[in-house]
Amino acid sequence: MLILGIETSCDETAVGVVADGRRLLANVVASQAALHARYGGVVPEVASRHHIEAMLPVVRAALAESGKRPADLDAIAVTAGPGLAGALLVGLNTAKALAYAWDRPLIAVNHLEGHVYANWLAAATPPLPAVALIVSGGHSEIVLVEEHGCYAYLGRTRDDAAGEAFDKAARVLGLGFPGGPAIERAARDAGPRPPRLPRAWLGASNDFSFSGLKTAVLNLARSEGAPAAAEIAAGFQAAVVDVLATKTLRAADAAGARSVLLSGGVAANGPLRAALSERSPVPVCAPPLPLCTDNGAMIAAAAFYRDGAAALDLDIRASWPIAPPR
Repeated sequence: MLILGIETSCDETAVGVVADGRRLLANVVASQAALHARYGGVVPEVASRHHIEAMLPVVRAALAESGKRPADLDAIAVTAGPGLAGALLVGLNTAKALAYAWDRPLIAVNHLEGHVYANWLAAATPPLPAVALIVSGGHSEIVLVEEHGCYAYLGRTRDDAAGEAFDKAARVLGLGFPGGPAIERAARDAGPRPPRLPRAWLGASNDFSFSGLKTAVLNLARSEGAPAAAEIAAGFQAAVVDVLATKTLRAADAAGARSVLLSGGVAANGPLRAALSERSPVPVCAPPLPLCTDNGAMIAAAAFYRDGAAALDLDIRASWPIAPPR
């Protein structure tokens, strides 16, 4: 089964083609990172306008890369939410037009579910039930994946997402945007004992909170005799990784999970991948680095495991939880 997936929830115009939910045939991404770097973050209106310019060239490029024609496709999948409303509309309206013109079913996919299913594009099939840590610029959530399409929240952020905290810490330290790669690069130049920054453990809860950590970075950077940016970056990264890994593995143990799934843009962070792999008693699955950030292939993969097609009057859901509220 061949599915073309479209992803435009934030600032990546992305289209992928996947066979049977597992085999990657094409993954084309037009990134806007350099465009938004001057602002230190994504500007929604700018993102939407550039999605319009890039959308059809990216679709054509994905078809060319896959070696497939529209007649070969079995369905069109698209991110319907959550995300930036204007950006989502570009992708959804494109998918509707293609589904209508090519007479193919339209499949609506939750963006977070797409990140989870990026793990199905890796070498091994993740065993279920699994606990998924979804960490990106807009999301930090621990989700129990009981079976395909069946999810339950085990923890989530109470304020900022981990990726957002990386972006803001990098901005304070003058390291650039996006913050995740910038912090990781800077931290490599730190000494063996970077400053220890606070962890918000929140008792026995598996929820996250990064607002206090961001404040601690700001106060330390502005203090008299402040450590070098690389030292602060290393201390910040260590604090985030410690909390994410500890809470995820605790949740996995309590749920009796057979595997841990790492997904989202922050899943590309090397120390986080290492911490989970070294400390987990069950297999840890993580997508290849190009599939950690937003991409159309993960949407196509997730669509394979969804039942039913959407109507052409489908609308976006800018706020769309992957599971029912706790």
